[in-house]
Parts: sequence; C-alpha cells; structure tokens
Amino acid sequence: MAMSGGRGRFSRDTRGPQIRINHRIRVPEVRVVDADGSNLGVLTTEQALRRAQEVGLDLVEVNPKASPPVCKILDFGKYKYEEKKKARDAKKKQTVVEVKEIKVRPKTDDHDIEVKIRATRRFLEAGNKVKVICRFRGREIMHPQRAQMQLNLIMARIEDIANVEQRPEMEQRTMALVVAPKPIVFQRLNQLRQERERREAAGEIVAEPEPIEEEDLDDDDDDDDDDTEGGEESN
Repeated sequence: MAMSGGRGRFSRDTRGPQIRINHRIRVPEVRVVDADGSNLGVLTTEQALRRAQEVGLDLVEVNPKASPPVCKILDFGKYKYEEKKKARDAKKKQTVVEVKEIKVRPKTDDHDIEVKIRATRRFLEAGNKVKVICRFRGREIMHPQRAQMQLNLIMARIEDIANVEQRPEMEQRTMALVVAPKPIVFQRLNQLRQERERREAAGEIVAEPEPIEEEDLDDDDDDDDDDTEGGEESN
C-alpha cells in the first residue's frame, strides 16, 4: 500500500498534492475536526481513525503543513465532488482574453468598413483583444496611407471601449492595429455574469449569447487580389 501511495504522489505532481485519507495518514498524531465542525483536539492517528469509522465517515488530512497535521472527519466522496465544483466555478469566473482577428483591404469600401467596426466593438464588448489587419496585394503596397486612414477610423470609432496596444504599423505586407478592452468593459461583463448566475439560481432559463464567427468577418474580395498588379487604383 505504501508503494502504491508513493507512485500516486509522483504521478500526480502536475495536478497538485495528493490528499491523504484514512490509513494513508502515517503521522503518529493529528489535530481532529469532527464532522459537525467541533474541535476534538490532538488525538493519536489510530484514535482519530476509529472515531471516523464509528460514524461511517473518512479521516481526511486537510492541512498537512500544520504541526500536528489537521484532519477532518467527513464524507470523502462528497468532499471531492464539492472541491471539483468549486474549481469549475472558479474557472467559469476567470476572464479569458482571446485575440480575435479582423481583416480589411485598402480597397474595402465604406459600408464594409462599418461592418468591421461593428464586429470589432462586439469582440471588445465580449472581453477580447482585437487585431485588425490590412493586407496589401500587388501595387496596393504603394498606398499605405489608405490602410492608415482605415485603421485610424476604426480607432476613433472604438476609443470609448478600447485601449490601443499597438498603433497601426507595417508588418511585411500588412498593416496591423491591436486594441484591448478598457476596464469598464470587464466591469460590465462581471455585472452581467453575476446577473446571469442570479437568474440561473432562481431557475430561470437564460439564453446563451450567440458567438461572433471570425470567418464571417474576413474580406471576401480575394478573387480579385491580383487586379492591382496591372495598374494602380485611383485615390
């Protein structure tokens, strides 16, 4: 049994320390907390085990670093379930920031630029960073001012909810802008999450927000990417 426990500890290093229960607790004495939360004081480990067995529960080491270690009498199966639930809830509350991409072209028209701006705002309002990329094909590279104007317009239209992390700059044959949500966006998202949890706890059915599909935001004029090879577009 000792050898098995040793292998378990080494194999689970990446998942955190192994919780010792019952006969895996090998110290001579422990401080014991009863199932009702009362403090039973320091007992020999054998006495503590006997106490747990008498009430049909487990002796679980909850603070191995204390001197002596602290153990609690409880239902270990239920304890593991509650710990996993806490971990899931904590993970749900974490803010995961993704970097979404929106692509434009120097020849993207005003209507499509408006579509890109609305999509950029939706990504930011969902708590994501956004990288807006203007791609140059052929002789379009000779007119970087067009891309600069487009990205400046986008920046101006999202400045109420976004901080600029990277101002428009050339990256080989592209010009890129990177923006991130302002703190007020995360405050709003936190309020919405709390309201959602309150409604779910009350038994209300809460619809999931529809995801924004990045592929729907790519410029769809790649069929004529080479049009500018034979001649420059007029300003």
